[in-house]
Parts: sequence; structure tokens; C-alpha cells
Amino acid sequence: MPLGYKGSYQRVRAYLHDKRTAPRPVTARPPSPRTVAGWILRHPESLTESEQLQLKAVRAHCPEIDALTRHVRSFATMLTDRQGERLPDWLDAVRQDDLPSLHTLAAGIDRDRDAVIAGLTLPWNSGPVEGHVNRIKMLKRQMFGRAGFALLRKRVLLS
Repeated sequence: MPLGYKGSYQRVRAYLHDKRTAPRPVTARPPSPRTVAGWILRHPESLTESEQLQLKAVRAHCPEIDALTRHVRSFATMLTDRQGERLPDWLDAVRQDDLPSLHTLAAGIDRDRDAVIAGLTLPWNSGPVEGHVNRIKMLKRQMFGRAGFALLRKRVLLS
């Protein structure tokens, strides 16, 4: 029993021509993960109207991203308004959602909860110290690791 198509070449050509010229539905490409992360991490008021609408659509289609956005924005408010006393409630809310990456963050914060609450509440920070450490590391990198402590000390004192 022979196999194969018994129709003519012209019939196949006409069928394919109809398929190729038929209008296709226009669908927008979904935003990249990096773009969505940028929208989530930026202050909501700094997003353009188009970005806000796109983020709203993404949040409507994915409940995990919606929960993540709520938690990230809540933490950002806690950070900028120095509301460290809200941290335990935030950690409880994070644990109630099924977001494994945030559970890891919550576990890390829990290990040093008092220090994190102090960092979110008190007006002091270690920014100047970190700046000096960064400067010293830069000087050390400039010497390509060849100089000893004595020369590094002189460069730090002279800079």
C-alpha cells in the first residue's frame, strides 16, 4: 500500500498561500524579567503611565508577582520611613505567602533581627566607614597586590 499525498502541487500551494497571507493576531511581547524587576523596585510614582499599566497587567496575571510587589514596596516604605518596629509583622506576612526566595531573605533577617530593626529605626549608619574601606581597597588594587603593609600604610596616610 503506497503512502503519501495524492493531491496536486497547486492545491498545496494554494493552501499554504492562504495560511501565509491570513492576518495573524497581534500580540505584544511579554516584558523581560529584568524589566519587571525594575518596575517593582522603582518608586511607583517614578513609573510612567505605560509602565504602571504594564505592571498592573503582569500583577493581574501572576499572583506570585503581585504578592512579591506588595512585600517589596512595604519593605521599601519601612526602610525609607525608618519604621523598623513593623519588621516582625512584615516577616510574618512574608512567611504566609508561597515565595521561597523571600522565605530565605526572612530567615536571614531573623538570624540578626535586633540589628536589622536597629538599622531600620536608628538614624546612624556606617556609610563613612564603608567609604574609607572602599578607598583603601582601591589603593591596594592599584598596587596589584605586590606591596606589603608598610607601603599600603604610607599610601593611605599620604592620600
